[in-house]
Amino acid sequence: MQLYFTADTHFFHKDLLGNNDFAPRPFKSVEEMNQTIIDHWNARVTPEDTVYHLGDIALYFIRPEKAAQAAILDVLNQLNGHLILIKGNHDNRALFKYLAQHNYTYGGKPKFQFHDVGAVIKVNHCQYYMTHYPMMMGIVKQIINLHGHIHHYSVNIKEDINVGVDTPETDYLKHKPPFGTPFSMAEIEEMVAGKYNDFQKRK
Repeated sequence: MQLYFTADTHFFHKDLLGNNDFAPRPFKSVEEMNQTIIDHWNARVTPEDTVYHLGDIALYFIRPEKAAQAAILDVLNQLNGHLILIKGNHDNRALFKYLAQHNYTYGGKPKFQFHDVGAVIKVNHCQYYMTHYPMMMGIVKQIINLHGHIHHYSVNIKEDINVGVDTPETDYLKHKPPFGTPFSMAEIEEMVAGKYNDFQKRK
């Protein structure tokens, strides 16, 4: 079982299509964008893996609301892995409630787990605070904030790593994964080291 991390998939968000200053996505349709993320996700993640999704799953406004929720559930059910969902500013509690009502267990774990604010894990003597919004943590040691929300921007704090699908932190990777691919723990550690070294050079 492997751990992976992502954010800001924005499934169904048609306003992001094409070129824009926020999160340019050069797809002809949301269906193409959704399928690209699904394909790249499943090329890496297995059903037994766990993916932390740090918010902004989808933006889909149709009536009735349950039709939008059902469409989002259908996309999420196509994604491999157990999904730990941290609430973003575009994720409402009604969606989380709907997903919880349609949750199921396999491999001894639920398909979906939910967190309103964030989650913490410890890997290789380092704590990872996982939130949707970037955190201002002050002077810390061996604590990294994994976040989303700001899309193609990078927070000017070496301990903050943007793991969203549009993140520029992939510039610190030797091999940039295809769009929508959740980041592995090794890639997170490579981004952390790369950003740290980048800041050391600025002194």
